[in-house]
Amino acid sequence: MKTKLTNASYLLPSSVVLLSAGNGTKMDVMTAAAMFVSENPPLFVVSVDKHHLTHALIEETGQFVLNVASTEQVKLARDLGSAHGEKVDKFEKFAIQTEKAAMARAPLIKGSYASVECAVITSFPAGNYTVYLGNVMEFTVNEVLTPLAWHLSRYYGIKDEVK
Repeated sequence: MKTKLTNASYLLPSSVVLLSAGNGTKMDVMTAAAMFVSENPPLFVVSVDKHHLTHALIEETGQFVLNVASTEQVKLARDLGSAHGEKVDKFEKFAIQTEKAAMARAPLIKGSYASVECAVITSFPAGNYTVYLGNVMEFTVNEVLTPLAWHLSRYYGIKDEVK
C-alpha cells in the first residue's frame, strides 16, 4: 500500500458525479466526487479547483448540478478529466447531451443515474480548491441505470446489496 500522505484520498470510496455549472451562455462540466451532509434539509458538498471554468460559473451563479454518473458514463467520467473548459467546449468535444434543469441554470447531463440541482448556501477555501455546500432545489432519478463509484483509482457499478 502507498504511504505518501497525498495518496490518502484514494482510500475512501466515493461517488462519481459529472458536476455541471452554467450561466445561460456558458456551461462547463467536470468529473468530481460529492458527499452527502444532511437529509433534512438535503445538503451535499463538493470541491472544485479554483482554476477551472466550473468554479467561475458556480461563483457567478451560486448553483450547480450533481449529475450522478451511471455505469454507461465511465468513459465520459475519464475523458472529462483530460480537458479544461477554458480551452475546449467539453459538450462539443465529447458529444455530451444535455437537458434543461427544472430550477438550476446549469444543464442536466443525459444518461446520468440522477441529477441533483443545488443552490450554494456557503463555501470556503481549501488549498487550491473551494468547497461548496449546496442545498437541493430539485432532483430526478433514472432507476433503470446503475450509479458509479470510484475506489483506488478504479470505477465500480453499485448494484447488488450486501447482506
